[in-house]
Amino acid sequence: MSSKFMRVGLPIIILVLAIASAYGLSKLRKPPAKVAEQRLALLVNAAELPAEDITYKIASQGTVTPKLETTLISEVTGRIVAVSEQFVVGGFFEKGDLLFQVDPADYETAVKAAQASLAGAKAQLEEEKARGRVAETEWRSFTEGKAPALGLRQPQLASALASVQAAEAEVERAQRDLDRTQIRAPYAGMVNSRSANLGQFITRGSQLGMIYGTEIAEIRLPLTDTDFGFLPPANTQQSLSIPVSLSTVVAGQPQQWQATIVRTEGVLDERSRVIYAVAEVADPYQRQNAAGQPLQFGRFVQAEISGIAASQVVKVARHLLQAGNRVLIVDEQNTLQFRQVNLARADANFAYINAGFMPSDRLVVSPVTNPIGGTVVRVAGDTPKNVSDNDSPAVTTEQVASATEATGNE
Repeated sequence: MSSKFMRVGLPIIILVLAIASAYGLSKLRKPPAKVAEQRLALLVNAAELPAEDITYKIASQGTVTPKLETTLISEVTGRIVAVSEQFVVGGFFEKGDLLFQVDPADYETAVKAAQASLAGAKAQLEEEKARGRVAETEWRSFTEGKAPALGLRQPQLASALASVQAAEAEVERAQRDLDRTQIRAPYAGMVNSRSANLGQFITRGSQLGMIYGTEIAEIRLPLTDTDFGFLPPANTQQSLSIPVSLSTVVAGQPQQWQATIVRTEGVLDERSRVIYAVAEVADPYQRQNAAGQPLQFGRFVQAEISGIAASQVVKVARHLLQAGNRVLIVDEQNTLQFRQVNLARADANFAYINAGFMPSDRLVVSPVTNPIGGTVVRVAGDTPKNVSDNDSPAVTTEQVASATEATGNE
């Protein structure tokens, strides 16, 4: 019988004891405390908004061109007997340098012939003067009273004087033609193209080549109406003197040059609707001091023009300005707010704001998906005096709902 009890009764007793123990333990367990659901506030990055005094920068671009550009044209006819070694494409020359020499033999002969004609005309004039004196003496010896002009050979004297003047003019013309056989540089510059060579026979009006002046380079800079309004006023009625910084990449290295806007073209382009300002660069090829990188004609450059000055302006990144000239800020209660601001100017990189911010505002610089005005946020990097990551404000579901409702009412 004890054996049967061990097989049947003992398991039943153990099962009953286990059930009793589980029931007793369940009575001893306390239910979990009920607390309100909490969520951490949104973490954002925000920046201070210091106002500063700035000088507006106006961006533009253009191509470097010479201020002086001349096509050399022959004023005489003849064969080219000499060409300067510097007269090659890219060659430099100074003012007054001899570029071409046309055979001067015929023109030297013409000068001598003109001088001979002048000498004959002068001799004829002296002869007429002598005849006039003789005629006056004879008149006075035979007749009293005023002698007639014809009797004193005054018409013949005037004709001889005119002949002298014509001969002098012929000498001057012949001498000019002789001088024109030497084609000299009208200014310091460089050769852009060459269309005549040694031994070539040219006629009056033949093109010899194209030259550029290297003393001053010009850059036409297009400006919109808005940009034009931020240029400093002219020093006089028409004179401008506005600093410009030019930049480009040469042989893989960034280079800069200083220029000055000296005038505007004063006409709005009908197709592009821009006004062109003209900037000048002195000695672009560094021929005087050789202190920097030459600025070659034809190079495309970026320009940064120094505009008017402004005070107490807040400069923010352009992408942070939202539609309707609004920006997202964090106020002194650490809540998101949309601020309507007064936009003074905007370019491709920055927006310049001169009114609309409160002293305690901080600009939200991190992306916020579907921002809602009045939402409580945490600002990264805040000290415990404001809000820290260890003492973050908790936002209840009711607070979020009330903020959403308030934004919807607005």
